[in-house]
Amino acid sequence: MSVISAMKPALFLLLIPCLLHAQTPVGAQGTIGAPAGAKVVNRLEITKPGVYENLIIDGEWKRGNLVKITADDVTLRNCEIRHSAGNGIGVFGSKVVIENCRIHHLLNGTFEDQQDAHGISGRWGDLVIRNCDISYPSGDCIQFDPDRQSSGKVVVENCTLWTGPLTADLASFKAGQRPGENALDTKVKLDGPRCQLIIRNCHMHGWNQPAQIDNVAALNLKENVDAEVTHCVFQNNQISLRVRGPGSRGGAHVTVKECGIFDSQAGIRAEDKIEQLKLTNIGFGGDIGQKITFANGKAGKGFENSGEYKAASADEMLKGNFSKP
Repeated sequence: MSVISAMKPALFLLLIPCLLHAQTPVGAQGTIGAPAGAKVVNRLEITKPGVYENLIIDGEWKRGNLVKITADDVTLRNCEIRHSAGNGIGVFGSKVVIENCRIHHLLNGTFEDQQDAHGISGRWGDLVIRNCDISYPSGDCIQFDPDRQSSGKVVVENCTLWTGPLTADLASFKAGQRPGENALDTKVKLDGPRCQLIIRNCHMHGWNQPAQIDNVAALNLKENVDAEVTHCVFQNNQISLRVRGPGSRGGAHVTVKECGIFDSQAGIRAEDKIEQLKLTNIGFGGDIGQKITFANGKAGKGFENSGEYKAASADEMLKGNFSKP
């Protein structure tokens, strides 16, 4: 046996820590949206399984779902979905993947008269939203289920969910006004099983005042949902995570691990005596008003906060480096 052959097992063992800690950039990456010369349509109704791709869906500020998915086993990718007074995508099927899409400017009502228009909405099911950039909704970038008629699972990974002051007059909004309520909002069926929500490697920013509502938050996790949030970066938000305990429709159970929160009035706002909230290795940096604040009572016995630290740089975390300094 040669010396090199004898060394291979040892070299592999030395590489294992590097492989385990390989950094994955946070937020949407690479080419997103429709390619140059893509076909432009006003609506897309998907009633059959398959792959639908490389389209621009421009609603010209009409209402309704610009893309309506009622079939199972659907992939929607490499599309730009824009300019609607309704939702960008309505999902009513299961086993659906939405990836590499740019969804923007869903504007209903006015800045003063807030009316919902979401980036992606519909029914809970077996849904994956991957590597999408969603911005400027007058409602939420993602909301499930506005009608509270379904149960299921949603995975959101490698996405950028954001808002900010508009750069020009659009629909009934003026330049400088900031549309939107939340990057993601949960609503669930009252008597169904807990819905499952996984959010990982996402960048959520810009959910700040002046806004259309009083408590604007990146994540608004409420009702009968189990939510797990990992390797996410929150920046420039009034509230980065608003996590809410028992109400008439149940309370959220939330786990947040290895995330960074920067420049927020409230990093984590825990409300209504939330029963289960587990925080692990949360880094805070920049201008933070309150790291963790409680409203309408302290958290229950299921509250844990371990490994909190001062984060050095949002830029490093956006590269996927969540190591403590």
